[in-house]
Amino acid sequence: MLKTTVSRRAVLGAGVAGASLLAMPAILRAQDKSLKVGVYGGYFKDSFDKNIFADFTKETGIAVESVAEPTGEAWLVQLEQAAKAGQAPADVSMMSQVAMLKGQSTELWAPLDVAKIPNASNLIDHFVNKYPDGRIAGIGAVAWYITLVTNTDVYKEAPTSWNALWDPANADKLGLLALVSNSFLLEVTAKTHFGGTNALDTEDGLLKAFEKLAEVKPNVRLWYRDEAQFEQSLKSGEIPMGQYYHDVTGIAAADGQPVRSTFPKEGGIMDSGCWALSRASAKVEEAHTFINYMSQPKIQALLSRKVGTAPTVKRDLLDLTAEEFAAVSSDIEPIIPRYDLYQTKSDWLNQKWTEMIAG
Repeated sequence: MLKTTVSRRAVLGAGVAGASLLAMPAILRAQDKSLKVGVYGGYFKDSFDKNIFADFTKETGIAVESVAEPTGEAWLVQLEQAAKAGQAPADVSMMSQVAMLKGQSTELWAPLDVAKIPNASNLIDHFVNKYPDGRIAGIGAVAWYITLVTNTDVYKEAPTSWNALWDPANADKLGLLALVSNSFLLEVTAKTHFGGTNALDTEDGLLKAFEKLAEVKPNVRLWYRDEAQFEQSLKSGEIPMGQYYHDVTGIAAADGQPVRSTFPKEGGIMDSGCWALSRASAKVEEAHTFINYMSQPKIQALLSRKVGTAPTVKRDLLDLTAEEFAAVSSDIEPIIPRYDLYQTKSDWLNQKWTEMIAG
């Protein structure tokens, strides 16, 4: 299961687009009500095809051609280049928050009309992505958490705080994500030691966070890029603590592995993807219908159950049981990454990270 769940984040698979459209009933092909939707590849795309898109077509009459997005920011570049030529490889795409900001800077995203997305009122506020002037650039599609994970054979008691990363008792026991832009450890440091992520507003504040985070280094056995490598070491107890994806850890625990995921008192790290409409798309009405459909509490609950994502709509609107909700999310206020910094100070942050942390 590991390979599949992870594929939506780091291992975004490239795939052959178009096959699903050819498989559509002739009656739908004959109509012009269709929509190309870009989603992360592999298991994630398969889950959407099976559990979401077919029912959407049944309910709306809009045929969906799902497109597997390639890795990282390659898809953003493709969308940008195509839009300059007046083309859209996908009408609507699921985009990372940093890609959303970069796309905003070139007006890549067609502003969304919230009057045509009444279900947007169901969303938690920070899942509505806005241009600086208030126009809506994107609507939260799905979210997921990075939490503090431990091997239960080695740690009988679950840690309660991210401060465990700094505890000298955990020397040479940690596995942490290797990049400044995917570990969000500066935000963890700011929330744990400096009162919140607004401590990162200034360069001085960022340097203080880097210095504090550097104190973790003696405890780190592995800075990992390959998630499977850390997961194996966590299961075996070789690297018994670290940061990892809450849903994947839960799946491993349900399979009988001696692992647990804990939401520290400072909150888990919540990362997410947005639905955004290419300015080159002619399918504006269909796109709004799709985003409105995806913003229904029942669809967000279905995604939690079938795809393992955290809902982007308010908790009290969902019919998830306490157990189902805990499998994908938490009521503890999350640590929200400072995506703005990874857009505006990317080179500086990477340089300092190499010099002071993972170099």
